This record gives sequence, structure tokens and C-alpha cells, in this order.
Amino acid sequence: MNPQAKLIFIMSLFLGTTITISSNHWMMAWAGLEINTLAVLPLISKSHHPRAIEAATKYFLTQATASTLVLFSSTINAWHTGQWDITQLTHPMSCLILTSALAMKLGLAPFHFWFPEVLQGSPLTTGLILSTVMKLPPISLLFMTSHSLNPTLMVFMAILSTALGGWMGLNQTQIRKIMAFSSISHLGWMTIIIVYNPKLTLMNFYLYTLITMAVFLTLNTIKVSKLSTLMTTWTKAPALNAMLLLTMLSLAGLPPLTGFIPKWLIIQELTKQNMIPTAMTISLLSLLGLFFYLRLAYCATITLPPHTTNHIKQWHTNKPTSTLIAILMALSTALLPISPLITTII
Repeated sequence: MNPQAKLIFIMSLFLGTTITISSNHWMMAWAGLEINTLAVLPLISKSHHPRAIEAATKYFLTQATASTLVLFSSTINAWHTGQWDITQLTHPMSCLILTSALAMKLGLAPFHFWFPEVLQGSPLTTGLILSTVMKLPPISLLFMTSHSLNPTLMVFMAILSTALGGWMGLNQTQIRKIMAFSSISHLGWMTIIIVYNPKLTLMNFYLYTLITMAVFLTLNTIKVSKLSTLMTTWTKAPALNAMLLLTMLSLAGLPPLTGFIPKWLIIQELTKQNMIPTAMTISLLSLLGLFFYLRLAYCATITLPPHTTNHIKQWHTNKPTSTLIAILMALSTALLPISPLITTII
């Protein structure tokens, strides 16, 4: 892709995100979402492969439907209340339609069907954008309307997302699909708490973005797209693979790594809200995700499974690791000691 064109698309991407998260009017928020959608489509289909074109088409149709529902819900709310303000969403039908629209934009279950396919057809760097930057505007809109959302519906969608994200990721061999179902599972954790403590949802999203950036950039560096090739990359970059192991375990939420902080705080908040059965359910469902994270970590290290077919081992490279990847991996594994500071900030 032409560097100038890529620069325009990336700038449009950040412009659309900024417009949506800083707007107070539904039409401005919708315009920002549309700019985002149009900017990311060329990044998905830049390889001109049929799979990439298919992914771009699925993404466009899903996002167009969701944007239409956002306009529909805001129009109904303005019709009944005379308000176009995002924080004044009070009509029950508007709240229901908006929740469905934002769930479709995020890839929350039961509207998750498009996300794994789109991520599989995209390059790793575009997959990183789809998993992080593109989720910020819908989460911001959920944050601004959190006082109007239906708690029962949000808890149902959250538990369903965590269950489906963990269950459907078990039999995947493509790493991008595994990361897609991982994203769906993490969205469940963010959604379950947004009605009770919206700031905790944002903190969870920031930490998820941090760890996911480290994983995607590492996979892009060692040029891996499926489990069978991940098994032989330890000969190419041993130190990077060892850190990838820890980052995967952090993404799974194991203590004493950074990914444990949001799960710990969310379970604590659910307990304060007397939702102990819900906290137990989502904690047990997260064990499904832990299984495929452990499988990724197992394949990323020197421990090759005995039943695999023979693969040519890659040459060891002395190319220095990117400073950004080193910083992201350090933050993805070592932030737990400063969790009291993080909790005071939120």
C-alpha cells in the first residue's frame, strides 16, 4: 500500500475515534463511527486476497447495520424526549436497540459471528487495530450511557460472551482466530461490570489493549499465523518466545501478572454488589480461555508436543527486539505490584 494512503487511513482512524469519544451529540458520535469504518476497510483488504476481500465485506455489512441501529435508537430517543444528548438516553426501546448496536460493533455475543472471520482475513497489524482501537468508540458510548443500560441484559450478554469466547477458542489452530475469541471473552468481563462501575471497564480495556499489543506485535515480529509454525519459532528468537509465554499467561489473568488486576477488581466489585453466583460463573468460564492460552504458551516454548509432524526449524536471528515490544511486554507482566496505585486512579 502507498505510504501516503496508509498515513491518511491511520489519521482518519484516529480522527474518527477522537470525534466519537469526545462528542456529546448522537449525530457526531455516528459520524465518528462511520469515519472509523471507512478508514479501516482499506487496511483489511490491502492484500487483495479473496479472504481479505471477504473479511472487508463482512466487516462493512456488520458495521453498517450497527451504525443504522445507532441512528435508529438515537432518533427514537429524540422523538420521545426531545434530546440528542448522549447522556440523556432514557427511552427503554432506545436503550435496548443501542445495546444491540454497540454489542454488534464490539463483537459481543450473540453478535460475535463476524469478528473471528474478519480477524482471520486481516493482517496481524490490522488485526491489532480491530481488537483495540476499533473497540474504543463503542466502549466509550457504553460508558457514557451506562446509567441507562439494562443490568440483566448486560450480565446475560457478558456471561454468554465469556462462555462462547472460551468454548469456541478450544479447537482453533489459527492464532488470529484464537486471539479473536480471546477478545470476545475479555469483552464479557468488561461488559459485566459496566453498569456498576464503568471506570473499572475502562481500566480493564486499557490493560487488555496493552497486553494484546504486546502479543500481536510479537507474533508479527516472528511471523507466525498458526500453531504448527509457532512450535518451531523458539529457535529463531528464544528470548522473545520466553516473554511471549509470560504475556500469554498475563492475558489469561494468572497472578502475579498484570492481567490478574482487572479480574481481581471485577470479582471484588461483583461481590460488593451481592452478585456472588455471577462472579463464580464468570470466573469458572474464564478457565476455558485459560486452556487455549496455556496451549499457546506451551507451543511458544521449547516443549514440543511428541505427536507433531516434523517441521524445519528456523534460523536463529540476532536482530534486536523492538524497544516498543520490550516496554509493552514489561508492562504486560509486571504491573501487579502497583495495583493499589491503579485502583486509586480509577
